[in-house]
Amino acid sequence: MKKTILLLLILSFSFSGCEKDDICDANTITTPRLVITFYDFNNSSVEKNATNLTIIADGMEEAVSFNGSTLINGTTVSIPLKPTEDTTTFRFILNFGSTNAASLPNEDIIEFNYSRQNIFVSRACGFKTNYTLDPITPFVHSDAEAADSKWMRHVAVKNYIIANENETHLEIYF
Repeated sequence: MKKTILLLLILSFSFSGCEKDDICDANTITTPRLVITFYDFNNSSVEKNATNLTIIADGMEEAVSFNGSTLINGTTVSIPLKPTEDTTTFRFILNFGSTNAASLPNEDIIEFNYSRQNIFVSRACGFKTNYTLDPITPFVHSDAEAADSKWMRHVAVKNYIIANENETHLEIYF
């Protein structure tokens, strides 16, 4: 009987050191990006393609990459906010690289203001950060230094809480 108990004790101690692999599953929800959808200013219910749009974060020289490209030609884009600061500034350049006089590049700047909440996901995945846009001044929209007209005619917050990428957070009308 003592041998059985001793054997069970040894087995239980040997298995107590076993742990689940520390691999973060690719399906685990991590820090969400800000989802922006573009709309036609003249018909606000119709989504509109942004043409050769590039987005560059303040202090960066390279643009945010979308599926391997730094240009977007579509109606929706997701951009990362800084998880260590309460503001992030982006330069949105429409018609980037164009030399056509009818569609020259036009740059608008948006500074996003938000609060952050760090949430523990798991030991393998670490923390993720959820954001809440400031309810009073969620963003500041300005023109570039070389002042031309703003290409973004109206910017509206659709959802102040950025906890996933399944919904639009910001709408831009142009």
